[in-house]
Amino acid sequence: MKFGVLVPPELGRSADPDWIGEFARQVESLGFDEISVVEHTVVVSETASTYPYSPTGRSPLPDDCPLPDPLELLAFLAGRTSRLRLATSVLVLPNHHPVVLAKRLATVDRLAAGRVRICLGLGWMREEVEACGGDFDRRGRLADEAIGAMRALWRGTAPGGVSFAGGRYAFERAHSWPKPTRPEGVPLYIGGHSLAAARRAGRLGDGVQPRGLAGAELAAALAALRAEARRVGRDPASVDLVLGSTLGRVDERRVAEAADLGASTLLLSLSRGASTLDDVVEQLAGCAARLGLSR
Repeated sequence: MKFGVLVPPELGRSADPDWIGEFARQVESLGFDEISVVEHTVVVSETASTYPYSPTGRSPLPDDCPLPDPLELLAFLAGRTSRLRLATSVLVLPNHHPVVLAKRLATVDRLAAGRVRICLGLGWMREEVEACGGDFDRRGRLADEAIGAMRALWRGTAPGGVSFAGGRYAFERAHSWPKPTRPEGVPLYIGGHSLAAARRAGRLGDGVQPRGLAGAELAAALAALRAEARRVGRDPASVDLVLGSTLGRVDERRVAEAADLGASTLLLSLSRGASTLDDVVEQLAGCAARLGLSR
């Protein structure tokens, strides 16, 4: 089992270079395997959209919470670390044009020596997606197309370039260099809580990151993933699984439960009560000692 740590957006320090640099250094030195960052390109005050991971339907973050661009932040953290896998949880795919995003992801991955893992989501805030020029109502269909366009650019090495013809995104004889470190491209995981997200992972994802699901709901999502993978001729076992927990609650029992479900990675969030970097490091160190990670 590998263990990732989510940068805590609620502390509002991820754009502070000294704070986030030391946070990443501690995550790496204590033996964790991955650091993961969140995205909101813009946050709209008094949004009418429902946040799906809270019983109130409202995001717990204040509107003015500093949320740096995830790929710029991962590039910064790549320079502050040497071993950590660099991930998103999640990157809001409809906010990005896939041709530009393919170049940005390949660049960070190449400069980070292949350490990038991207979890994509479709976004829950209609106003954010529309402010970025995305089509909220068609974002699922367009996400499939965007993934295909990015992979075409990453894998296309012919002297004449690569072509792609989609309903929204299309190009001919295009060259996009540098390529990601892996010949197949940057690993793309699908995040979300819906059965549609699970099916997308089964159809197109290198992995799945079901958020906010447990018990029967998680079992249903994994069943939908496996059925969709088989439908398109993929081996369901080839789709990696990332599950979540918190630094304060994860223990050997939780690790065993995740392993029984087929998870390769647990992504750990900050437990309540931390307000300073010292508090955060105390949680990290306690978790690392409990799991036997410190090296």
